[in-house]
Order: sequence, then structure tokens, then C-alpha cells
Amino acid sequence: MLGDSQTAEKNPVCTRDAPDRTAGMPTVFVISKDWSLRLAVRSELLHAGVEALGMESVDDLARAVAQGTAPSAVVLDVAGEGAALSASRVEPAPPLEGAAAVLYRPVRVGEIVARVRQLLEGQAA
Repeated sequence: MLGDSQTAEKNPVCTRDAPDRTAGMPTVFVISKDWSLRLAVRSELLHAGVEALGMESVDDLARAVAQGTAPSAVVLDVAGEGAALSASRVEPAPPLEGAAAVLYRPVRVGEIVARVRQLLEGQAA
């Protein structure tokens, strides 16, 4: 057992799998203040063959990009402030410039993962 999930996500050794396992995988940033949502989405994405890095805030995203990690897609939970991709409690959602998809709560983790996979497949085409 690695300890609590929040500690595991902040530990770079726990956040990424071994380089040989994730080499060539698309990388998705999962941003949410809700650690259980980050963990569930990350787990499902990894099972689907997608490297997923959990982050608490957009500031964490900025630090990762500054350190050279570029995401193939970003799942941003805006209700914890919703899964753009994005979920919002407001319907219709306010325009999210650059968002490829907006998902509305309630939304299942499987729906988020399926939409991320569709977006990634579209990038590969």
C-alpha cells in the first residue's frame, strides 16, 4: 500500500508508471480538487492504455508543462470549481475556449474515459 491517494499523486514515482511501460502512450492531465475523481479517471485511462497524470489545480498543469511534459488532452473538473474536456453544473455551459468536449454532471467515469479515447483517436488520424 502506498499510503493515502493524495500523497501518492504528488510523488512523481507514484504518479507515472515505469518509463518503459508508458513510452509511446498519449498523456492526459486529470485536474480536479477531488482526489477520488482524479484517482478513478486516472485508473480507467491507464487501463485503456493512456498515461494519466493527476493534478489538483491548473497551476500544477503549468508547472508540468514548464518542466517539459506536454499533455495530449486535459480533463478539467470545473465543478470542484465538473468533467472541458469538462463538466459543469451550469447548463448550457459557458463557452470554454479551446475545449474539444463538455460533459455535464452527473457524468460517469466511463463516459469521461470514452470521450478522452475518442478525442485521442481523432488526434492520431
